[in-house]
Amino acid sequence: MHTWDVMRQDGAGTTSRVTAHDSRVSALAHVLVLEGDAPHGRPYWVEGPAGPAVRTNRDLYLHFLHLGQEARAASWSLSAFLRALWKVSAPLSGRAELEPDDVAAMFTAASATPPAAFDPAWRAKDLSLPGGGPEGYADWERVVLSQLADLEDFLAAPPGPQARFGADAPRPDGAGRRATPPRWLNFDPATYLECAVAGSLGGWDAADGARVPLPAGPGETPARSYVRAITTMTWGDLARIAVCGQMYE
Repeated sequence: MHTWDVMRQDGAGTTSRVTAHDSRVSALAHVLVLEGDAPHGRPYWVEGPAGPAVRTNRDLYLHFLHLGQEARAASWSLSAFLRALWKVSAPLSGRAELEPDDVAAMFTAASATPPAAFDPAWRAKDLSLPGGGPEGYADWERVVLSQLADLEDFLAAPPGPQARFGADAPRPDGAGRRATPPRWLNFDPATYLECAVAGSLGGWDAADGARVPLPAGPGETPARSYVRAITTMTWGDLARIAVCGQMYE
């Protein structure tokens, strides 16, 4: 059985093992938690068999589906999850492209660390995208902070029992411009995460039990999404994943 070690170097240059993991994604997630809790601290890295563990859109879909189930069992709010996600993303912010393992690790780390505090200034801040579409880390950050500002606005003006059919964020007077559409359909981490991948990358299967496709006709096979390889992802891709988490049905 393969193992992946989280390694650390102290100020004297001595290298030591912090923890061992049976999953590369789990080890990478632990590094993000450690670095998110102590930015600019000791360097951490992972040693073990080279990746990738996440090779296809289906791999990522199943990973997100599992994380959503864990978040539901732990009664996480979507705001708390996104604030934790924003916090653990910082160590990766200098990269233009991410491996799918890094993406899976970032979302795993978000479920394993206390969330950052909500900053009330986000509600009034201009978070609109400067270009035609999301590109780098700063644009992904604008998307996530826009969603957090919307969720905070919903606390003051709850969407009510019909929210599952869709609701527009209230965005009261004084709210800043935001990078995301006002329409919301998913208000908890489980549905947000499932819809995030299903809407942007696919990879789902009716047998997973999370998505109900149209009934198959006579002689037809049950609906599923095509499986395809994924090699690298950009922050623009992650911004689109986030918007699908908010709006996809």
